[in-house]
Amino acid sequence: MPTVKNIPGPYRFFFYSFDCNEPKHIHIKRENMVCKFWLDPVSLSENFGFTPTELNRIQKLIYTNIESLISAWHEHCG
Repeated sequence: MPTVKNIPGPYRFFFYSFDCNEPKHIHIKRENMVCKFWLDPVSLSENFGFTPTELNRIQKLIYTNIESLISAWHEHCG
């Protein structure tokens, strides 16, 4: 599970290798909570445990780092 580095905060942004056949997306984890966001356009796909406030915070981080996230997707998935 490759992790995208240099995104500030308590979250781990990562990909699953078997997910490369899906549209561009990112998984985010903190403690026992995990969610998945599509990257183009940015939208929530799944959420397991995050509050709406925290999802908004994560979405802002995605928008702030969208170029590096999409670049990491291409680097990992081709």
